[in-house]
Amino acid sequence: MSHTPPPPRGKSPRKVIPITPAADSGSLYEAQVKIQPRSIRGVFANWRWAMVWVTQLFFYIVPWLQWNDRQMLLFDLEQRRFYLFGLLLYPQDFIYLTALLIISALSLFLFTAVAGRLWCGFACPQTVYTEIFMWIEHRVEGDRSARLRLDASPWTADKLWRKSLKQFLWVAVSLWTGFTFVGYFVPIRTLAVEVMALQGGWQIFWVLFYGLATYGNAGFLREQICKYMCPYARFQSAMFDKDTLIVTYDTERGEARGPRTKAVDYKAQGLGDCIDCTLCVQVCPVGIDIRDGLQYECIGCGLCVDACNSVMDKMQYPRGLIRYTTPNALAQRWSPRQVLRRVARPRVLLYSAALLALTLAMVSSLVVRTPLKVDVIRDRGVLARQVERGQIENVYRLQIANATEVPQRYRLAASGLEGLHVASDTEVDVAAAEARWVVVRLRLPAGVVAAAGSHPVVLEITATGDAAVQLREKTTFLVPR
Repeated sequence: MSHTPPPPRGKSPRKVIPITPAADSGSLYEAQVKIQPRSIRGVFANWRWAMVWVTQLFFYIVPWLQWNDRQMLLFDLEQRRFYLFGLLLYPQDFIYLTALLIISALSLFLFTAVAGRLWCGFACPQTVYTEIFMWIEHRVEGDRSARLRLDASPWTADKLWRKSLKQFLWVAVSLWTGFTFVGYFVPIRTLAVEVMALQGGWQIFWVLFYGLATYGNAGFLREQICKYMCPYARFQSAMFDKDTLIVTYDTERGEARGPRTKAVDYKAQGLGDCIDCTLCVQVCPVGIDIRDGLQYECIGCGLCVDACNSVMDKMQYPRGLIRYTTPNALAQRWSPRQVLRRVARPRVLLYSAALLALTLAMVSSLVVRTPLKVDVIRDRGVLARQVERGQIENVYRLQIANATEVPQRYRLAASGLEGLHVASDTEVDVAAAEARWVVVRLRLPAGVVAAAGSHPVVLEITATGDAAVQLREKTTFLVPR
């Protein structure tokens, strides 16, 4: 005879749920239910589609644009050249990529502190491509109710045709996306020729790889990426505060919820403005109920706001039962002006100041940067030697990188020790956007320096063209004993 021990003092008895044979299937995970979001029109839906158009027009068109007879935006990893519109950058300019990443992170912090997950809801690639794939699904299989019926129905010729057409369009968009992405790292016109001729094995591999990633993420994983794989969903709460604008359900106004007609005096029945239509749940791309409070899955897209406002309009109730507001504004019933006034709080001002300062510093550095890169390497095979007339000679190898898109001639000179001069060619020609290794021999007359050892000197590299560009690279001159 079994005996259940009494619960600890101060705690209620724990409810025991029996496991039936049907439930004990051996699975440790809940079966995933496919979310079929409902289409909705409204301010936030329009903003989402506007971001889809802006981001994708830029993404798909820019690789085909030309600048000075080359691709406008190209990260050529093979040649180690990075073309950004009128700029030519080398691996030595990695600091700019670091600054860009820091600016992006600060922007994310700023947007999150002001209005929550704006990036996730409107501009994240996962959101954008999921929206495109769902639009294709909607056009081929119908609206939400039609898709649910189609999924539940047995396989017929109509179902097979619609599912096949959807998959074909998904694959086409995915492959084109993968091709375009690789086109930012390999000249896209050359890539197109190689793909058409089935040449360039690695290029084709990466096109298929990124195409498969797009197909899987936007076509099947969808909200699972946002829920379980994206780390931003996990640490977003650390960037929220009581004055952050978030999608919020007005519980005081909406409860108690319940269905009714427009002719009913719902307040006399003790009902709130929420008619429990669940439209806010049906349009949610991650399948949550915002009426249960803010959840980490919420991407802040605002589609539930559009859905609820459309219902409020039909019921002739005031809009804003679900709206973008702050916890403080909701608790203290602030006006929109009071909410906006709290936006400029110290945290936001600090993020803004840091973002502005870093952006200005990066832009200023790009404007004044010298379009010439020089690396000086001492020839280890010949450290120092004595040549004719007792002169002391040191040999160096210089890599001169022309960071302009026109050929340049550079003049070489040396200073730092009396009588030090360049004994090799004093002028070097470097083609446009190219780097060249040259051997430079520095000589010092006999008897100028009595002390043996290492002496600091400077190599001067000056452009002889119209641009007054000069670099001074420090090195050392060895005097043997």
